[in-house]
Amino acid sequence: LRENAMQIVNSQVSDVTVIALSGSLDAASVADFDAEWKAALDAGATKLVVDLGGIEYISSAGLRGILMLSTTARAGNVQVIFSDLRSMVAEMFKLSGFTNILRTAPDTASAVEDLA
Repeated sequence: LRENAMQIVNSQVSDVTVIALSGSLDAASVADFDAEWKAALDAGATKLVVDLGGIEYISSAGLRGILMLSTTARAGNVQVIFSDLRSMVAEMFKLSGFTNILRTAPDTASAVEDLA
């Protein structure tokens, strides 16, 4: 396992798919993230929470991956909420204007509740 490699945990909370990420979301790991959410959508997920609480670092490639998910989800009528944005990730969301265009929640539980 690479230093700071990203880990992905996929779970279901009733009809909501939760993808929890930890580590770094960057050029080296964004393909894994893309594969994970594409698989969830292919499996028929219509409600998705992406828990970013464990992400310590996000690069522009990681932000592009998030934007791609958001665009794809919107086109497929899938609801997506990004939860648990901490320090650097929250800052990057703010700087890139993502907080204005993406749904966010303080934590996974409230994101799941919002989608219920």
